Amino acid sequence: MRQFFPVEDLARDERFVQTNMAERLADARVPGGGSERKSSSRSSTNRLTPDRHDASDRARGLMHGIMVGEIQALEGAGRTAHDFDAGDGSGDTIPFALKLDMARQAWDEARHVEISAKLSSWMGTEIGEFQENTVLFEAACSNDPGLRLAGVNRALEGLAIDVFTQMKEFGQLADDPFLEFCEDWMLADEVTHVKMGSDWLRRVTENDPDRRAKALEFQQVVDKLFSFGGARSDSDESSFKLARRFRELAGFTDDEVETIAEMDLTALEERKAAVRKMQQAASNSTVFSWNWPISVPIQSESFALISTWRASSHAWRAMSSLSSKGIV
Repeated sequence: MRQFFPVEDLARDERFVQTNMAERLADARVPGGGSERKSSSRSSTNRLTPDRHDASDRARGLMHGIMVGEIQALEGAGRTAHDFDAGDGSGDTIPFALKLDMARQAWDEARHVEISAKLSSWMGTEIGEFQENTVLFEAACSNDPGLRLAGVNRALEGLAIDVFTQMKEFGQLADDPFLEFCEDWMLADEVTHVKMGSDWLRRVTENDPDRRAKALEFQQVVDKLFSFGGARSDSDESSFKLARRFRELAGFTDDEVETIAEMDLTALEERKAAVRKMQQAASNSTVFSWNWPISVPIQSESFALISTWRASSHAWRAMSSLSSKGIV
């Protein structure tokens, strides 16, 4: 079996429709998508609640996104278990115990795929009704296992904690015990995945502070890219909230949580400023082309960090792919 499987070769049947971040976020049916920016005045909050006029489509779109995300999480964990040889954790090797933990995570993700597919069906959604964004797997393409632990287990699985917490609360408010229980079950797994990634990152970089610093920088880059312009923050203007308590249980320090919170709020303010600017431009033109407003400062800072790995890491190839697809 070959190593470092490219995203273009992921196995999907004809039901799945793949897309990039910009196209998905233009879909008004999903949280953070199209019409939310234009009609937020209809509600005092952008949180997903049953009393929203668009609650059904938003909840179904989010659940479909969770399902395809779990498929990619399964693929990513499986690749990490296979891509790297067993060793002491130096260079391109990982301890055999880490391989076992990744295999266990893959088993968890397979269960999450099945649960999420059944929940989507329960909510009246067919596979492929919403598009699949493959960016999660692309973020798992680094040839440095430390970057995978930081970017996937800590950043993206951390995002999953926030999303599952939101969906669990939605199930409670909607008086849907099936949704509430399933999300609570998967949330518990995600906390262990993040905690496992945090613990292993510390262990494999224990004697290499430069490698640890680079991994944590990469985590910040991924967190910025996946803040979705402030769609996640402590503000009610965001679609879902930062799950502080669960992140603490998953091994994040108070300083790390505060850093993410500040970054999210900054992204939210930059998005609002960009939207105002585009609305002003639209009022002076009969033609208005929507562009997802990720600000130039965030792009510049992110790519300055990524460029340090350009020569030697698949991370650069992955993030270059994100850029070419209009995501950043």
